[in-house]
Amino acid sequence: MPKKIISTSDAAPPGGPYSQAVVAGDFVYLAGACPVLPDGTWVRGPFADQARAAFTNLARVAEAAGADLSQAVRVGAYLRDYADFPEFNKIYMEFFGTEDLPARTTLPVALQGFDIELDAVLYTA
Repeated sequence: MPKKIISTSDAAPPGGPYSQAVVAGDFVYLAGACPVLPDGTWVRGPFADQARAAFTNLARVAEAAGADLSQAVRVGAYLRDYADFPEFNKIYMEFFGTEDLPARTTLPVALQGFDIELDAVLYTA
């Protein structure tokens, strides 16, 4: 089965040579979503603002693929400062709720210019 490349102007543009998402069979692979507005402007300021912007980008790319975050089976979360982990969890639940949660990895990493990046895999069957 051929893969389908997903691109939308409703989310942050790719910051390099990659697709915003790829659909392969019953799976949607969402690339890293950062706190960047669709016009390319970086969201600065508090972690909560950056996190909500990154989650919104992830959701908009999922929507462009004909899916939504409720179909996530795996989420990767990358935080510049692990001290933001408790706040991250609160915001995460705004987007994923508290039941039927996807598997998740959350790691502290050396991000350049922002405090969070997210990726996800969705199952659409």
